[in-house]
Amino acid sequence: MRSSIRNLVAVAVMLTLFSTLSLAKTKRHSTTPSSKAAVHPKTGHSSSSKHRRSAKVRRGAWKRHGQQSIQSDRVVSIQQALIREKYLDGEPSGKWDDRTQHAMAKYQADHQWQSKVTPDSRALIKLGLGPDHTTEGSSLTGSADSVASTSSATRGTPNR
Repeated sequence: MRSSIRNLVAVAVMLTLFSTLSLAKTKRHSTTPSSKAAVHPKTGHSSSSKHRRSAKVRRGAWKRHGQQSIQSDRVVSIQQALIREKYLDGEPSGKWDDRTQHAMAKYQADHQWQSKVTPDSRALIKLGLGPDHTTEGSSLTGSADSVASTSSATRGTPNR
């Protein structure tokens, strides 16, 4: 009886070893003359996989996000503000040209702000061209009465 149990345990151990060894082996890619793609030694992926090609195609996509150009009516507003502040001469053209860019860069530099990216949001706000929060129903504006009423209403409720 003991010998049959020993034999059974020995067979189970041998099967476990062989199954783990067979799972541990990796599949090797054969390089034929038609496919000479390099295989990465750690990952085993070839350099011509679909994922790699799609990543190369999308690599420059981040450059196209966001605002690509300034609309002409916005440029006119900026130019009028720069003329008012004596950083630009002449009439507003509605085109974001070198003359306007240099004037905006000088305005930003005179206020100790960065001058590489123009227009800067702080410069636009300082020129009076920032976001308009005066519209009805805006959550950013509120009269002193509405602020006082909301703060007194929340005083009785404990913070959770």
